[in-house]
Amino acid sequence: MARKYEELAAEIIRHVGGVENVETLAQCVTRLRFMLKDEKKANISALKKLDSVLAVMQSGGQCQIVIGETVGEVYAEILRQHDIKPEEETEVIHRRKMDALVGTISGIFMPLLGLLAAGGMLKGMVVLIASFKLVDTSSGTYQILNVLSDSFFYFMPIFLGCTAAKNFRMSNEYTAMAIGAALVYPSLEQMRAGEVLYEVFSGTLFASPIHIEFLGVPVILVNYATSIIPIILSVWVASKIERVLLRIIPPIFKSFGVTFIMLLIMIPLTLLVVGPISTWLGQAVGAASTGIFGFSPMVAGFLLGGFWQILVMFGLHWGLVMVMLSNIVSLGSDPIVAITFGASFAQTGAVLAILIRTKDKKLRGIALPAFISGIFGITEPAIYGVTLPRVRFFVISCIGAAIGGALGGFLDIRIYIFGGMGIFEYPCFINPATNDVQGMYNAMIVSGVSFALGFLMSLPLYLDKKAVKEVSENIGSPLTGRVVALKDVPDESFAEGVGVAIEPESGEVLAPVDAEVAMIFPTNHAIWLKTKNDVEILIHVGLDTTKLDGDGFNALVALGDKVKRGQRLIEFDLEKLKAAGCSTLTPVLVANYSLYADAYATDKKAVKVGDKIITVIF
Repeated sequence: MARKYEELAAEIIRHVGGVENVETLAQCVTRLRFMLKDEKKANISALKKLDSVLAVMQSGGQCQIVIGETVGEVYAEILRQHDIKPEEETEVIHRRKMDALVGTISGIFMPLLGLLAAGGMLKGMVVLIASFKLVDTSSGTYQILNVLSDSFFYFMPIFLGCTAAKNFRMSNEYTAMAIGAALVYPSLEQMRAGEVLYEVFSGTLFASPIHIEFLGVPVILVNYATSIIPIILSVWVASKIERVLLRIIPPIFKSFGVTFIMLLIMIPLTLLVVGPISTWLGQAVGAASTGIFGFSPMVAGFLLGGFWQILVMFGLHWGLVMVMLSNIVSLGSDPIVAITFGASFAQTGAVLAILIRTKDKKLRGIALPAFISGIFGITEPAIYGVTLPRVRFFVISCIGAAIGGALGGFLDIRIYIFGGMGIFEYPCFINPATNDVQGMYNAMIVSGVSFALGFLMSLPLYLDKKAVKEVSENIGSPLTGRVVALKDVPDESFAEGVGVAIEPESGEVLAPVDAEVAMIFPTNHAIWLKTKNDVEILIHVGLDTTKLDGDGFNALVALGDKVKRGQRLIEFDLEKLKAAGCSTLTPVLVANYSLYADAYATDKKAVKVGDKIITVIF
């Protein structure tokens, strides 16, 4: 990987006309910004053909090279190779990695919410039928009902392949579905149950049986049914490979050649690399959890309970499941997974609070079945459909689960048999050797406390868009002018927030709300404000105005200043911006909107200074 950045950095410098043609270099969120001495020396077509280069834009002596999330590594490598004095960042768009991760996962699962909810309710119904012996579990009726409830979850990698491909902008989602289908191909499971040829990493934490080899390389077989992360990672890698193949494969072969090469690369790569790494990470989690439990059951309960849902999302909980099964067989009981018992109840409690408070019919349609399936221990609909898109409620459920886990460690709850989920897992806490039911009562206490915490912490925090205004913050307009939606701004860097862009009628930026100045950009063309409620507001005057190097801009406030709504912040020469060929379109956005219950922008076509343009719901 380091070699890749080394070669890319060298090629970029060569095609911008050599280091002697570079006046300044700045790293932005997704791009490198070269200020060139002679822009005619830059070979734009050659730059666009480089691997990892997504786009190239050139104007006013400035060459912008869009690379994406690895821009930091390329920037660092260029500075290592050449004696270029780095310029301070002249455009910073605040992107939180967790926000990006949550947004990606939510975007992938959003089209599947209906299936998740229906599947969760069906699974709960089947568990209910089996628990009360309403139907013989060996009958055809029960088996067909089980197929109905389990098929979507078993083949989830195929569905996720499709939605992930759309999220990562692959041109052919069916290729991604084929990757998912390969991961759940029945023969792989049969191979896992077959003869063991030998074991790799014997005597270590990562000891793994080898059943088959691929071109002489041992394949560590993993159960991919119901898994999430392996297929998402595989499709993300596939999307990168596809872009390269679409550029280099002749048009006559593209219809089949791209798919052929991608499947030939990605399926073995997933089986040889992605799957084993996820398995080893799970085993490491299991070993670390056992060690922490030996140190303090309450500490282990707090950590495992709090992180259990995150571990499940990434498929890392299987390491703990293996520890649980081993403990039940060898010791007769398991306390490790037992202390995470409250996690699903904390999640379900948070969902119930949202269900009670929301008036949104669409959300209620998702939350009700998610709550029902959550009672039976199936929380995927709750996580992906309700709490994760509203991240603070997912965090609340983790806090409730952490406290419940600590309580479980204190009460020494243990699982004696493996079976049932949710409320049907209570009998698993009864000691079969002594018929002591105290463990079940303790498990009920843990689940009740976890549920109550998730519910009570969430209830006062959730409000719909049309809820009481005193728990919202209204952001006024810092300018007078025509309004443009952020999605229509010709710079993708501003697509991450909630807000609008304004075509100003005058060169004066006023404070949109009482706030503190969190950042003034060196060129005075943008300002970052932070309100008393920690709402972060970015006002970026014009597009590509960094090339003016501050000419035409005058900041009237300084870092750390407390400003009042309507106070003058920045003066700028509107005509100078236009004469320099800069767009005067000014994005105004809330960058950390995902930390709040909701945020939405005005749909007005024009605003005056002080008019409400953004509402943030807490």
